[in-house]
Amino acid sequence: MLEPTYQADVVVVGAGVAGLSAAHRLASAGVSTVVLEAAHAVGGRMATEKVDGFRLDRIGQLLTMPSTAHPVLRRTPGLDGLVLRPFAPGVLLHSDGRHHRAGAQSGAGGARGALHAVRVLAGAPRPPSAPRPLRPLRRPVAVPGRPVSVPRSRAGAPLGTGLDQARLGAALTRLAAMPVERLLARPEQPAGQALAARGLPARTIDGFLRPLLAALLCDPDLTTSSRCADLALHAFASGPLCLPEGGAEALPELLASTLPPGTVHTGVRVTSVSTTSVTTAEHGEIRCRAVLLATDARAAAELLPGLRVPDFHPVTVVHHTTDEPPATGASLLLDSDRGGPVAHTAVVSRVDPSRAPAGRTLVSSTVLGPPPDDVDTAVRMHLARLYGTSTTRWETLAVHHTAEAVPAMRPPHDPRRPVRLLAGLYVCGDHRDVSTVVGALHSGQRVSSAILADLGADGSMHVADPLPSVPRAA
Repeated sequence: MLEPTYQADVVVVGAGVAGLSAAHRLASAGVSTVVLEAAHAVGGRMATEKVDGFRLDRIGQLLTMPSTAHPVLRRTPGLDGLVLRPFAPGVLLHSDGRHHRAGAQSGAGGARGALHAVRVLAGAPRPPSAPRPLRPLRRPVAVPGRPVSVPRSRAGAPLGTGLDQARLGAALTRLAAMPVERLLARPEQPAGQALAARGLPARTIDGFLRPLLAALLCDPDLTTSSRCADLALHAFASGPLCLPEGGAEALPELLASTLPPGTVHTGVRVTSVSTTSVTTAEHGEIRCRAVLLATDARAAAELLPGLRVPDFHPVTVVHHTTDEPPATGASLLLDSDRGGPVAHTAVVSRVDPSRAPAGRTLVSSTVLGPPPDDVDTAVRMHLARLYGTSTTRWETLAVHHTAEAVPAMRPPHDPRRPVRLLAGLYVCGDHRDVSTVVGALHSGQRVSSAILADLGADGSMHVADPLPSVPRAA
């Protein structure tokens, strides 16, 4: 019998970072690969809007510098040219009308504090200490036309006592050196319960770890699996937080541009899939040896009914510009008091100057959960307290709300969900791993390894044939 004619060895449905990273690995192994994307641009949720010279991320998830925490950023082919712009070390916490620097590694934990940190973050139970009573909050009030006093910066209050701070610093240092497999082997609980069970002071959890994990996981209630929270803290402790230069879209665009010419096709909508072909609305049937679904979870379930669709964390990002930049530098500012809708905010143009025209300032703020009515007004009022300056003259550039921004990872959550459904049919994405950018990249690497093993890549793969022409209407 004659062998069937294949137009490509593998067809990847979806040009997000998971699908693009898998395509890179497959192409590097000599496997002919075609990537089909229904939208007219690659990247999926890692989208960046251009407005009057500003680059405005739709979701704006945070990254950490490539390190032992995230070697996947270094190992992914095509990302050699990615430029990451770091925030100032640690984070800036707003509490009781003041700013507090936290999370910057100082190495001053002391032997006794380090021993306690090992016990705490290794999961050894310890009776929780009684929380100190909080003082009444005295927040500056924003009055239109009247300047607001700038919060003073100091170290302390949200982190507890000096000893608590030393223990936390030593704990983060220890966590950075802990193997990932050991983190994944820990007993699983909701993140909030796990932190409390480890004997961390309530003030440290609520004042620092809760707002930090909310920024990293988009989950202010800390219902996320403790294993995923541990991975996020591991990454934070291993390297500075950062943003891709030029906007979130820079990462997927770099992956797409470094694939072999003719690999990625946008504006192609896939209507059905099987183990040996995909059917598109524009080009009919495309024959292949394997199909990889690299779409978001809901789109994957529409093509393969029966796939689980997780819950999602909604995210709203509000972008402002002002002629008078707040005096917080390149810091990520978190609200320890949870006194408004903004979970975290930053003068993004101080972190990455390419995101704003010369001489202009870009402030990007993230709201987690369902946004309030008149979200821009509520955000402005909150930002006035956080930055200690009037925001009445700030110009709103964009308000981006994404209802299904980040897949929820509530326990039980398997961060290594199977990517091989059956021979010839595979699925990947942040919903099969950890719902972060690095999780999506790691999922792409896992699925490409499975495909290469099943296909037995031996150098005999052929170059992908051009897509058939678009059928003409009768």
